[in-house]
Amino acid sequence: MTPEDVLPQPLLEKIRGRAADYDRNNGFFHEDLRDLAEAGYLKLFVPADDGGLGLGLAAAAQCQRRLATAAPATALATNMHLVWTGVAHVLKARGDHSLDFVLDEAAQGEVFAFGNSEAGNDSVLFDSRTVAEPLPGGGYRFEGTKIFTSLSPAWTRLGIFGKDAAARDGAGELVHGFITRAAEGYRILDDWDTLGMRASQSATTVLDGVEVPADRIFRKLPVGPNADPLIFAIFACFETLLAAVYAGLGERALTLGVENAKRRTSFKNGGRSYAQDPDIRWKVADAAMAMDNLYPQLASVAADVDALAEHGPQWFPKLVGLKVNATETARRVVDLAIRVSGGSSYFRGSELERLYRDVLAGMFHPSDDESAHNTVANAWLGPLDS
Repeated sequence: MTPEDVLPQPLLEKIRGRAADYDRNNGFFHEDLRDLAEAGYLKLFVPADDGGLGLGLAAAAQCQRRLATAAPATALATNMHLVWTGVAHVLKARGDHSLDFVLDEAAQGEVFAFGNSEAGNDSVLFDSRTVAEPLPGGGYRFEGTKIFTSLSPAWTRLGIFGKDAAARDGAGELVHGFITRAAEGYRILDDWDTLGMRASQSATTVLDGVEVPADRIFRKLPVGPNADPLIFAIFACFETLLAAVYAGLGERALTLGVENAKRRTSFKNGGRSYAQDPDIRWKVADAAMAMDNLYPQLASVAADVDALAEHGPQWFPKLVGLKVNATETARRVVDLAIRVSGGSSYFRGSELERLYRDVLAGMFHPSDDESAHNTVANAWLGPLDS
């Protein structure tokens, strides 16, 4: 099944046609989400026997790349659901069935989101500022604040984690679980008013003692880096699908740059198209070569996840390297596209103006530039001397 089969052109154009209004009104993509659900898009990773499309990570990444050419914010928020279902798929392929229920519930129409990010927590998945208090019977009560919770208006299942500081003889333990929309003890703030990616509505979620019963707690891990398959699965799906979104954004910017270069004419050169200008041609070629370097990297990393390839300690450098390359390449290509498109792209409401704002979000997603370079340096050079 190709991305064109999953997202036929009429559906893609319908989604593209809404993106500007969502951005202008700072509104959530309710209509896009409805159409994507009806098309089976939220079931990309759900097995075909359960009514899903039964795709792997490589195919899902190409679908996300295609969706992002129409509406990057829609694709970015949809990523959060696809990451959780992708994590369940990746674990299942490796014999770990702890998140099979995620695929089962996604098959029934549940929408999953991430409630992991915390302000000031640069340890990301390896520590938490959220308190996880154990309850009788094996459940936990969570107190903390989660930021960038995409899909805030629509999720029905939110993955959260926090730290039980007293566990493991005081070393602490990170507790992962899911809450449902009907749970009590959490608040979603109306605070999403950002420069770009506005339709994602990634609002702050405050956990005010929300309880997760024992049967919704799916992992307890030590504080700090560890080799648990869950960590690999989250990084593999998050970084790869994120890279796919920014690859699609860059792809669209290049297309617009080419169209604008052909459309614009030079007064001083007798009305000749700017597509004949050597400097413009250089910039378009520069953007095209940058994108051509990104596409195979995205395809290769995703295919290796599907193939259960063994990269050992090089897996995380590959994943974070892909993310940084995708977000930085997309940012560079958008900039080049604006340069060849002229002053009209600077006006509010142009598609390139929106892409310029959307692409800046890439620098804030984990792993950020500094963390990624540290990961890669450690893999190749070893850790810094203490």
